[in-house]
Amino acid sequence: MAVINIAFTAPINPPGASPILTQEQVWTGLKRKVRRAYEFVPVITACEVISEEGPEDGYKVVRRATFAPGIREVDTAVETCIHYPPNRVDFHQEDGSHVANIVSKGPDGEMLMTYSFGWRHPDIAEGSEEAKKIEDNYWKMSKIAVEGSINTIRRLVTEGEI
Repeated sequence: MAVINIAFTAPINPPGASPILTQEQVWTGLKRKVRRAYEFVPVITACEVISEEGPEDGYKVVRRATFAPGIREVDTAVETCIHYPPNRVDFHQEDGSHVANIVSKGPDGEMLMTYSFGWRHPDIAEGSEEAKKIEDNYWKMSKIAVEGSINTIRRLVTEGEI
């Protein structure tokens, strides 16, 4: 079984970015991403909240995400999303795959966003050419996911949604 673990980090407020996002705005965006993943992840076409526990803003949310055809082996994934205010949301899938969305600070106080992924592929041999090809695709996707989420949060702030 191939398990592919990667992480990608990008600055939240790189030079020239406008508006400058605050920690509170980014956290609000990550909470929104749990419930409305399709706004942030182009390959997710629908997102349904199945259950939630905890405080009003959501400590634990179980959702069903629907993916565009051909993206995954199955078109839907049930994920348990656990909030760790104000800087992390973990997504646990039924197959054991997991994703963490983390907001941190660099040495100069700049905010950074990291997505850490752990994908399980039981039908693919560890170290195989197929596993390497999938890992290459995940690296490309992780960059798009992180930068796309930051851009979506910035757009939602600009539009007054956050």
